[in-house]
Amino acid sequence: MAEPTIICPKCKNEIKLTESLAAPLIESTRLDYEQRLAQKDLDIASREKSVRDGEAALSRAKDALENQVVERLKGERAKISAEEARKAKLSLGADLSQKTTEIAELQEVLKKRDEKLAEAQQAQTDLLKKQRELDDTKRELNLTIEKRIHEGLDATRQQARKEAEAELNLKVAEGQEKIASM
Repeated sequence: MAEPTIICPKCKNEIKLTESLAAPLIESTRLDYEQRLAQKDLDIASREKSVRDGEAALSRAKDALENQVVERLKGERAKISAEEARKAKLSLGADLSQKTTEIAELQEVLKKRDEKLAEAQQAQTDLLKKQRELDDTKRELNLTIEKRIHEGLDATRQQARKEAEAELNLKVAEGQEKIASM
């Protein structure tokens, strides 16, 4: 096995390393590397700790942000819900007012129709009453006419009887005159 050598940085000569020369160098190099390694381990541990702390802080910030988002969502939902409820109340109020107006108009129309119906019924009652009065008057007129005709017939009959009696009396008198003259 070849012995290890090192090159002088100034003169560029090659120097053979023996164990007695190399041991302190190796030891110092080993200590230097161990210190560097320990320092790197400390750096890595501190980096890991800072990363963990950063992750924890990030997690807390994320939780806080999520809580803010949830609170904002609740607020927005409440706001939207209140706005929609207000709109629904306005719409319902408008519909209710429109329906109330329609009901009032329909009641007015119904009232007018009831009045017209009452007037029509009264007119029909009046018409039936006048019709009955007219029929009664017509019957009375017919009865009066019949009575007058009957009275006229009686008068005519009596007149005819009187005339017939007078004629008969005249004939009897003529007959008696003839008899007396004979």
